[in-house]
Amino acid sequence: MKLKHLLISATILGAAAQVLAADEVTAEVTVIRAGKLVDVVAGTVLKDQTIVITGERITSVGPSATAKVPAGAKVIDLSAQTVLPGLIDMHTHLTADPFMSGYNSLGVSDTRAALYGVRAARKTLEAGFTSVRNVGAGGFGDVALRDAINAGDFIGPRMRTAGYAIGIKGGHCDENLLPPEVNVTGRGVADGPWEARAKVREMAKYGADVIKICASGGVLSKGDEPGAQQYTLEEMQAIVGEAHKLGRKVAAHAHGTTAIHDAILAGVDSIEHASLIDDANIKLAKERGTYLVMDIYNDDFILQEGEKAGMLPESIEKEKVIGQLQRDNFRKAFQGGAKMAFGTDSGVYPHGDNAKQFYYMIKYGMTSMQAIQAATINAADLLGWKDRVGSISAGKYADIIAAPGNPADNATELTKVSFVMKGGAVIRQQ
Repeated sequence: MKLKHLLISATILGAAAQVLAADEVTAEVTVIRAGKLVDVVAGTVLKDQTIVITGERITSVGPSATAKVPAGAKVIDLSAQTVLPGLIDMHTHLTADPFMSGYNSLGVSDTRAALYGVRAARKTLEAGFTSVRNVGAGGFGDVALRDAINAGDFIGPRMRTAGYAIGIKGGHCDENLLPPEVNVTGRGVADGPWEARAKVREMAKYGADVIKICASGGVLSKGDEPGAQQYTLEEMQAIVGEAHKLGRKVAAHAHGTTAIHDAILAGVDSIEHASLIDDANIKLAKERGTYLVMDIYNDDFILQEGEKAGMLPESIEKEKVIGQLQRDNFRKAFQGGAKMAFGTDSGVYPHGDNAKQFYYMIKYGMTSMQAIQAATINAADLLGWKDRVGSISAGKYADIIAAPGNPADNATELTKVSFVMKGGAVIRQQ
């Protein structure tokens, strides 16, 4: 009887080995010839490199002179361009249409917003952003979009999603545009430590990968001030404790100094916006290893197009006060040694324009290479995916882009991305 079982087991193992061998044989092999390749880990630019891709993963990277190209491989010639890892935006709202702001947003159903997301996801990916963190969407539209992209129904970036952003009643994450008699409260509202814990559990239950909280007021919300703290330290500690217990990172919307301070003390993984951060909080963020994600491009769109987009007059006035301060504090935070990751608040401005932020990152202190690292290895670390994205390295997903010129010398070239590959599949090639 034992001999029979052994023979059956051997047969099964043999069949499995044949299947695995067949998969290896049938996996498509693609080779990219790169004229220049940005090594974001070393912070250098390599010349004449060859990238070998098997299926959706990178197999090897090395000098073209010594590279072994498998027979029958598909060859993509990017020898006249600079090749980089796919970019990562850590603060997006793919289901938001920037021209449906303010009271215009009241006519947009969650279903319609999710359909905006389909278009936005494609534009974002075609712009060279192969991974994003979506920090807030109604109706769990971002979760549905993520799952549809993963299933191959639509083209879009890899996504980490938050579901509803969590905040206090009447705060930045509540629904404040309707009159009292309508009595509407936002789905993400939670007051008090235990209610906040329960809300984290609800977001996790329905598919959130990350928890987004509103520690302070905001620019585009009605009736609050960006610098005013909303969640208390006790509430934020409860949220962070619950989220981390459930394996989720926490992103805290925080403009004001006290909100930033308490969010960092509570243990959040990133501070979003950080507009009014001061020297003490820059030092605290550095000590605690808290990432800063500062959206310093969208001030242009808010001030130039905000009225046309339907933004509230009070929001435009708030941006006039806070926009330049945020840019100045970006410089201070970078010079102070805080960890920084690329994030733009897309959805406030038109999707696909994400790379326009590189201009301001350079203007306010970073070199082009440092700005690219913020959008690759730094962002991958904060995303929790440094083992799979963020650099062109063996074993990682073949998320690869190319642009003319040398973005490592001038990162604004990344507004002209001419080639995009996600997981070994060519999305765009000019």
